[in-house]
Amino acid sequence: MKKTPLVVFVIFLLIVGCHSESSKIKRKAIGEISKTSKLVPVKTMADAATILSKKEVPILCYHQIREIKASDSEIIKTYAVTPAAFAEQMKALSDNGFQTILPDQLRDYLLFGEPLPPKPVMITFDDTREEQFRLGAAEMNKYEFKGVFFIMTVSINRPNYMSKEQIKSLSDSGHMIAAHTWDHLRVTKYEGLDWDEQLVKPKKKLETIIGKPVNYFAYPFGLWNPKAITEIQNRGYEIAFSLSSKRDTINPLYTIRRMIVSGTWSTPGVLKAMESTFDK
Repeated sequence: MKKTPLVVFVIFLLIVGCHSESSKIKRKAIGEISKTSKLVPVKTMADAATILSKKEVPILCYHQIREIKASDSEIIKTYAVTPAAFAEQMKALSDNGFQTILPDQLRDYLLFGEPLPPKPVMITFDDTREEQFRLGAAEMNKYEFKGVFFIMTVSINRPNYMSKEQIKSLSDSGHMIAAHTWDHLRVTKYEGLDWDEQLVKPKKKLETIIGKPVNYFAYPFGLWNPKAITEIQNRGYEIAFSLSSKRDTINPLYTIRRMIVSGTWSTPGVLKAMESTFDK
């Protein structure tokens, strides 16, 4: 059938109208997407100099929580804190407004400039001692404090040391489980297969126990060297903790400093040491 000029004109109007309406819909959709879409900023990691320039967080290091006898050696008197002293120190931290942080927060503060609480402190425990669970964690729970437990895996389930169930319980309740080698051999002596025996196997064992990644490590005796830093990095650890020695200027995240809380310190002495954290 031959179309008349009027019919052709009507069809033309319908086509133009549909196209116009479709364009409006597309423009509106694009506009809505633009309003709702937000670009996710890419975080820039700080370099070593920037990390070293940041104020250090006081990190307390405990080993044993037990009564001290007059016959105990000077080493025991240094590394052991009585239950009463530990309880007094935790109360003092709470009374003075300190808030505990965990390694994830420390990493984000150092690397990305994320904020920390006004008075941060990290509480850490070495060597897997059973009283750290029974006395230490129980005392910290009174103040909703969370700590970091560096586990020496050779000692798990042995008398006077933590069981797998206790380690899992700590993790499930918000504490951090981290690695402290297999048998406390200092990293400066490692050769060949020692790196996997002391770094990889303990990491995997702890991850199996708690069902979470284990990303943090503490050096036995606080001793480290540049080779150890490289090996620890290559095995998936994000931060390594030493004691109060100088930090590495190239990889400061792998020489985070801690202070051993001595059994000879008074509670005011602990607070004073924290106020002047590593001011040297």
